[in-house]
Amino acid sequence: MSGAGSGRLAAATAALLVIGGRGEVAGQSLESRVATAPDGWVRFAYEARPGVCGHGDWVTFNDGERRVRRGGGSCDCVCEEGPVRIEMRVRDGVPVDLDADVGGTWRARDDVTDLGVVPPAEAAEYLLALAERARSDVGEDAIFPATLARGVETWPRLLEIARGEARMDVRRQAVFWLGQEASERATEGLTSIIDDEDDLEVREQAVFALSQRSEPDALDALIRIARAHPEPRLRKRAIFWLGQRGDDPRVLDFLEELLAGGR
Repeated sequence: MSGAGSGRLAAATAALLVIGGRGEVAGQSLESRVATAPDGWVRFAYEARPGVCGHGDWVTFNDGERRVRRGGGSCDCVCEEGPVRIEMRVRDGVPVDLDADVGGTWRARDDVTDLGVVPPAEAAEYLLALAERARSDVGEDAIFPATLARGVETWPRLLEIARGEARMDVRRQAVFWLGQEASERATEGLTSIIDDEDDLEVREQAVFALSQRSEPDALDALIRIARAHPEPRLRKRAIFWLGQRGDDPRVLDFLEELLAGGR
């Protein structure tokens, strides 16, 4: 990052810390602070993990390798390395709307309660707990920003949510972001969902998530599913995604085996 960019980041973080110092209440959890906030907008910020930057409408991963659009429009702005900014509309202590951005500035809002900067681990746990219990679109919206928290390994909680009793859209989001986690253990978790989960759509999402991973184990798992899984739809999906990776010799060998067997 350039010296000018580092200076802007430091200034933004310092400003947030000043705001946070006014908003913090000693001894209260983030959950309780949100629950006791007056009706209106509640916001807080936390550090983003390395490789994540943005400018409001855009979030970029791994130095531009992947980009996620989070709003309308784009600009030629500096991609800022955080913070992650969360704004929630709260009614009777319950979040009913959630916006997440990286970098940029706060939106102009009326009736805002600013909780300042919070520890990334506390933010991630709060957002994942919110996703797990929410009965609205807030649950699905909370998954993505939780994965951005600096120094937090989110895949175990994502796996719990994917296997749990949350709304179906939340479970699918958990499976998708589980597939993005850079850990071989996440691949193991995805294959266990495919084998053990009852809901077929969640299992199909897990097959897709496996297809997005680059580890050899993920490709091996896709081939195993395509070759012998008892659910025809999962075999079909695995074969489809393997076809998108046909430059790998193992994929070509498998497709040849499959086609030759069908003569």
